[in-house]
Amino acid sequence: MKAVAGQVPAEEGFAYEIKWDGMRVLAFLDEDGVRLASAAGNDATISFPELGALSGLLDDFDSVILDGEVVAMGSDGTPSFAALQHRMHIHDQRTAVERATESPVMFAIFDLLHLNGYDTVELPLADRRKLLEQVIDKPGSHWRLTDQTFDDPAALLATVTERGLEGIVAKRLQSTYQEGKRHRHWLKIKPKRRQEFVVGGWAEGRDGNAGGLGSLLLGVMKSGPDGGELVPAGSVGSGLNDRERQWWKEQLELDAVNESPFASPVGEHGRTFHWSQPTHVVEVAFGDWTEDGHLRHPVYLGRRNDKDPTDVVREV
Repeated sequence: MKAVAGQVPAEEGFAYEIKWDGMRVLAFLDEDGVRLASAAGNDATISFPELGALSGLLDDFDSVILDGEVVAMGSDGTPSFAALQHRMHIHDQRTAVERATESPVMFAIFDLLHLNGYDTVELPLADRRKLLEQVIDKPGSHWRLTDQTFDDPAALLATVTERGLEGIVAKRLQSTYQEGKRHRHWLKIKPKRRQEFVVGGWAEGRDGNAGGLGSLLLGVMKSGPDGGELVPAGSVGSGLNDRERQWWKEQLELDAVNESPFASPVGEHGRTFHWSQPTHVVEVAFGDWTEDGHLRHPVYLGRRNDKDPTDVVREV
């Protein structure tokens, strides 16, 4: 079962977990030992020999199928998909053992699909979790049960954002396990960074919004040879409603200037730009920065009349 992208649910009845930046794996435990399979169904047993120790769970149970994420840690102690690349494509047993010693993985277990001859996929998540807690009653040398919280997902998301983790997953407690499907009973919620930006103009819209304001041109202050200069940081149109677009267009036309206030060229070829005095500040949420210093997936949050444009710098 896979999650779909979404936002924190407004209603109750969800469990919230950290979204691990790793490799999705099913672990099959039975009398033949431990077999690992990737989400694509490929055998991954050789790649992660340290997870063979999961066979110790068979001291108390006959057969188990676990669902989880294999995670490798980076030098900063947080999950790193780049570090996992060193492990996940190994098909030689000797090499895999060497890599396991150098860079061991951790199996973050979050679901139980089978127990002692009985499939559990038709049980509600809340019931599967109770059984899983009986199977994984304490952490192992290379595995752990994922933590769950049931309230204040915003606090969990804030913690995840602060630590640079991938996001969180919201899972409906009464949901069954939908094998091989993406379902809105599981929502993956990725954090958005946010900070203030200076508005240096606007770009005209396209299609139905042609001639109107399509997006605000954003920048941050940076020390330059002649003092502070405004460096382009991209543009934002998402999050602006029609009323706000009209307000910004009228305001920026009052503050219009003939030359760009930015210290370097603004991209987006083919757009019509209008420049304004860099006196306004807005707050924007975004996914990340591109290599050339522009915003990925920005969303307008609102005006910040309490901020001085000269104090607005790149924060993250």
